[in-house]
Amino acid sequence: MTETLPRVWLITGASSGFGFAMTKYALSKGDIAVATLRKPEVLDDLKAQYPAEQLLVVKLDVTKPEEVANAFTKTKEVFGRLDIVFNNAAFFVVGEVESTPEDVARSLFETNFWGASYVTREAIGFFRDVNKPGVGGRLLQISSQGGFFSFPGVAYYGATKYALEGLSQGLAGELDPEWNIKITIVEPGEFDTKVFTSNLVQPPIHPAYATKPHLPSNLFRQQYIAAPSKRQDPNKAVIKLYELASLENPPLRLPIGKDAIGFVKDQLEQVARDRESFAHWSDDLE
Repeated sequence: MTETLPRVWLITGASSGFGFAMTKYALSKGDIAVATLRKPEVLDDLKAQYPAEQLLVVKLDVTKPEEVANAFTKTKEVFGRLDIVFNNAAFFVVGEVESTPEDVARSLFETNFWGASYVTREAIGFFRDVNKPGVGGRLLQISSQGGFFSFPGVAYYGATKYALEGLSQGLAGELDPEWNIKITIVEPGEFDTKVFTSNLVQPPIHPAYATKPHLPSNLFRQQYIAAPSKRQDPNKAVIKLYELASLENPPLRLPIGKDAIGFVKDQLEQVARDRESFAHWSDDLE
């Protein structure tokens, strides 16, 4: 019998939420984790539980390309291979388009899109050029239901995830099948993570919206930010994402969570209705 090697994961945003849950679960399954985060000391307790040959903690701010490259270099130096990249680091801004200062919006893009794109480029290069030919790898892009159905009150956040999804879908089409690199865009619904608490940024509400509690963006604040009892368990979700990383033919997109399934369905139906209603506008345009 041949012994199956433990898989090597590189996980960004490992300090909390999906990143922390995925790190813990991969380790519990006997896999190897390269856990990256801006403050490595956050994982001191976890680090004390596992030997250095199973858990490598690396300081990483994904907005700094040199730190992203360093994380992959350390992975190569210590383990010599990499099987799965869990591209998760992100933060959340709640605010209408008019309420969100430009510097906050740009910072959101720097982390959620550009940071994720730096990780993406390094992952693809590693899977193709460092792993043995044909071994490839799995890239799990942690997007959001907001990357498929943009909600009022978080439009800039949705825009970062739409951008990540566009990048990921286009990239998936560029890859040579011989490289055996598989990409899945994961679209979680509302889960109980720090994205709604300590990782949440809320600029002051624009005066034009502040006096109108019935507006959709204000209803979003009430329903999603102040309703923790409704949130799903990320520890249960990562069990499915772990399974996803083993599929021979994974989907390009994976909505996860009943709310995400519902919003994706609604969006697809709306697009289909609009297409059918106005398809004739494209007749005789040649």
